[in-house]
Amino acid sequence: MFNSDPEDSRVMGPEALAMLQSGEKMDVEMMKVPLVELPLGATEDRICGTIDIEKALTEGRKSFEPGLLATANRGILYIDEVNLLEDHLVDVVLDSAASGWNTVEREGISIGHPARFILVGSANNEEGEMRPQLLDRFGMMVTVRTITDPDVRTQMVMDRISFDKDKKAYRDAEMAEINELKELLDAAKARLPKVKLSRDMAVKISDMCSQLNVDGLRGDITLNRACKAVAALDNVPEVTPEIIANTALPVLRHRLKKDPMDPIGEAGSDLRVGSCACTCCQTTPHTFFI
Repeated sequence: MFNSDPEDSRVMGPEALAMLQSGEKMDVEMMKVPLVELPLGATEDRICGTIDIEKALTEGRKSFEPGLLATANRGILYIDEVNLLEDHLVDVVLDSAASGWNTVEREGISIGHPARFILVGSANNEEGEMRPQLLDRFGMMVTVRTITDPDVRTQMVMDRISFDKDKKAYRDAEMAEINELKELLDAAKARLPKVKLSRDMAVKISDMCSQLNVDGLRGDITLNRACKAVAALDNVPEVTPEIIANTALPVLRHRLKKDPMDPIGEAGSDLRVGSCACTCCQTTPHTFFI
């Protein structure tokens, strides 16, 4: 129920961990990476987990009913309109995102389980600002704008019409491109451990974050990881200054000091790193955080 990893005790639920410690053989099943959506109307019990009322009534015993954090373990937790999430729910998600662990203490139940997930959120800047504590947890930010190119817009409209007409036929037609993208990502994942980040490049990253007054070290760490990922995707053996310049904007833009009255999207409108000069980060309808 916790999507336990049969080989890594750090992401095992209590039952799987007990089986590992006792030497009991575990049945392993392959599954797709879970994608869990956290709705704005969710309660804390639904997110963290609570007592299983059905078993309590029918069997007369206390039992834990996992929440969304358990389901999202080793997967993706997506929050739409994340800037509208209630503060006490933000605290719950932040605690789990930071520690990779969720502890539930309620109704006589005491249980802890792994909750390691990729946090993805979207926000409409016009509907309200996001708490700085939550904003800093997102490694990267991208803004989504309406496309103005008529050829691209026309192709998108035709694709949508084709999808509405026959969903299966459209998916089958696009499957070759999807499989190609999967192979590209799998190859990049395999190359990632071999990608090198020299100390000189790491110093450049930290010096950049220092000069931009980025609070804490999360920006440095995220930019290090992002640059290595980009190098792996581009099949480059080592991180270069060009990769740092092209990767810095989505990693650092939302971490820069700004006027508290400015929208999220304006945080990095004048960010210039090496050969990268971005002057287009104005207020946008929607922002995605990863």
